[in-house]
Amino acid sequence: MKWFSAFLKLVRWPNLVFIAGTQLLFYFFVYLPLYNFSPDYFSLTWLIVASVLIAAGGYIINDYFDINIDQINKPNENVLTHTINRRSAILLHLLFSITGILATAIAVSFQKWYLIIANIICVILLWLYSTSFKRQFLIGNIVISLLTAWTVLILFFAKVPFVSAFGNPDPLTIKFFRVSFLYAGFAFVISLIREAIKDVEDMDGDLKYGCTTLPIVAGLFATKIYITIWIVVLTGSLIVLQLYILQFGWWLAVLYSLFFVVLPLFYLFVKHKNARSSVEFAKLSRLTKTIMLTGIISMIFFRIYF
Repeated sequence: MKWFSAFLKLVRWPNLVFIAGTQLLFYFFVYLPLYNFSPDYFSLTWLIVASVLIAAGGYIINDYFDINIDQINKPNENVLTHTINRRSAILLHLLFSITGILATAIAVSFQKWYLIIANIICVILLWLYSTSFKRQFLIGNIVISLLTAWTVLILFFAKVPFVSAFGNPDPLTIKFFRVSFLYAGFAFVISLIREAIKDVEDMDGDLKYGCTTLPIVAGLFATKIYITIWIVVLTGSLIVLQLYILQFGWWLAVLYSLFFVVLPLFYLFVKHKNARSSVEFAKLSRLTKTIMLTGIISMIFFRIYF
């Protein structure tokens, strides 16, 4: 039981539930109402399995290479060497990553080869992130943000042929494209914000082991400006979006977004200006994750209005 509890902690099971939940919401509340198709449970299940396994493998390999840094930043959270040895961790990473790629192939019936290649690239990027990118200036942040956006986009490209998406799409595909990239864009920007906040939170350990993350290279003040810019960009974009969809009479969706996404972003903006300690930035990181969750939950309104 102790090993299993440590394993769940290692793979960040709440994050895996979040990934699966995001894809389920997107499929049942955006894709199906738009196209009015019968659910393809086989393909959906394998795509979710693929995403969850690849993400789990990424979390494992991240902890594998971060043992020393985490002993400073998160001394009570890393379960490697205490309960799960490093050999087991690397084997689990390989098992999950390979199985995740196979699950992708099964989901698309070995036909959409570009999705299989895309998830192979995801596995490679997660490895490079853990070994190198995470410690470099902004590269790791961008990689993680792109992978977060891919959680939504993989379902879009699984349902829409690549040529149809970028060639001469029909009106329905255009609408699906816009909604898909809207949520992918939201996930990308909110992840950029959270990754920068986490970099500040982890400065002590990162500095000791020679990392060149944004706050270490540019300083806390410049990092706060960077975070502020992205918060303003995201908040401004969401406000413009709410004004746009008001013309369609989506009052419930607008009210939800204002109270559960836009206002929390304002709160994040205010709180991060005065944050100084790693404890304060840890709270901001959790707040950012909550905003991501409430933003993704807004998908339920598409089933109401489509």
